[in-house]
Amino acid sequence: MNIKGIKDNFRDFWGEFSKVKYGMVGLVLFFIFLLIVVLEPILIPFPEAGKRWRDITYWEDNPKNAAPAWTNWFTTKKLTPQSILDDPEIKEKKAANTQVLEAVFKYDYFYDVPPIDLILRATGKGLINMVIELERPDGLTLEVTKKSIKLSSEAPIRVSLDKEGTSMVGEFLKSYEDPVILQGISMSTVKPVEVFFVQAQNRLLDNPVPLKGEYRIKLTSVAVGSNSFLKEPEITVAGRVFGLMGTDASKRDIWSGVIAGTKWALLIGLLTSAVAVVIGVFYGVTSAYFGGTVDQVMMRLYEIFQSIPLLPVMIVVSAVFKPSIWTMILMMCSFFWVSSVRTVRSMGLQIKEETYVEAAHALGASNRRIIFKHMVPQLIPYAFASMALQVPVSIVYEASISLIGLGDATIVTWGQILHDAMQGGAVLQGIWWWIVPPGLFIAIMGMTFAFLGFAMDTILNPKLKTR
Repeated sequence: MNIKGIKDNFRDFWGEFSKVKYGMVGLVLFFIFLLIVVLEPILIPFPEAGKRWRDITYWEDNPKNAAPAWTNWFTTKKLTPQSILDDPEIKEKKAANTQVLEAVFKYDYFYDVPPIDLILRATGKGLINMVIELERPDGLTLEVTKKSIKLSSEAPIRVSLDKEGTSMVGEFLKSYEDPVILQGISMSTVKPVEVFFVQAQNRLLDNPVPLKGEYRIKLTSVAVGSNSFLKEPEITVAGRVFGLMGTDASKRDIWSGVIAGTKWALLIGLLTSAVAVVIGVFYGVTSAYFGGTVDQVMMRLYEIFQSIPLLPVMIVVSAVFKPSIWTMILMMCSFFWVSSVRTVRSMGLQIKEETYVEAAHALGASNRRIIFKHMVPQLIPYAFASMALQVPVSIVYEASISLIGLGDATIVTWGQILHDAMQGGAVLQGIWWWIVPPGLFIAIMGMTFAFLGFAMDTILNPKLKTR
């Protein structure tokens, strides 16, 4: 078939396909998923989420069990969202063996519930003496901590002001609180950062009043030694809401996990279905073409594979061997090919009787040429429809294996997120945003390819067409 013929066939197919509304919906959703995969580095706040999903240290600054950020739209009290202050005013002085660095971070606070913590992150080396001060909107300046750090080589620095401020929070409270209120209160139970962000009076009552306005966090560091330094300081405001979908019990951003899992869902679905359908098409055509003993043997083998339940086999293989996404794909390909064999064989038996196939026989064409040149091309449209319908099945199988803890833990998939939610007691704790997003994406992905498959099946199967 020449290029013009291919274009004409495609134009005719598109004309039919564009009339099927749910097919067009599926096509739009499919391109949206492709766009998500392409734009993943831009869409997620944690570019390494896919690689470091199990690395808890990568997520340690995120709020634990934070509800989705859009919760603030429906609540009377505005929760402090997670944010990073990475553009401080920096003054640096260097002498022969000393580096003095001053960094001032400005934070505009206008929420009703204070942040959980303020976390300083930087990179340093050698002996570093630090002083961190917090200036409140009312003019009060608090020396939160003095700290000395000694690093033999260049390494990251992390300082939690909530932990470091515990030693001085008692004196701060006694200066501004009613002594009667403080009686019976253990300073170890008071959260310093929460205290710093509320009004001086009645700070420990049930309904503390937030002190809104511009806060200034001042870092002064003195690095002693010829090779000592501190650089790239930034402040993480550990809020109570984060991202579009909140966080899980391990402080991981669920939005990043769901988006990073999209590419694996497409890979698993498309690769498994493509390989399985190709094998099934060639198997069915070969069986139909040769017939006789070959057909009987091949169909008995087909019946054996069809009778074996795949899910228990995948569970056993994943339990015995190291779970791997590629092993899972191989297992699904080894069994999914049977889904298209019987239909392809039936179509192949009809095509074999066509005049042009008999003419090819008469002209001495080889079996390979007849199968690949004259029979398989007639089945390609059906193969695409069958492949589209097979994608959701592959995704659900992977999610099922991951849900019971036998998935590939080196990657992040929607099934892995649901498994972590089950292990973390998300249902009992009411952490719905840990369950709904991955489950919803699995459903939408399945619906996408189901729409595409049904649309193509409607076009290619005349019995399904309606006036």
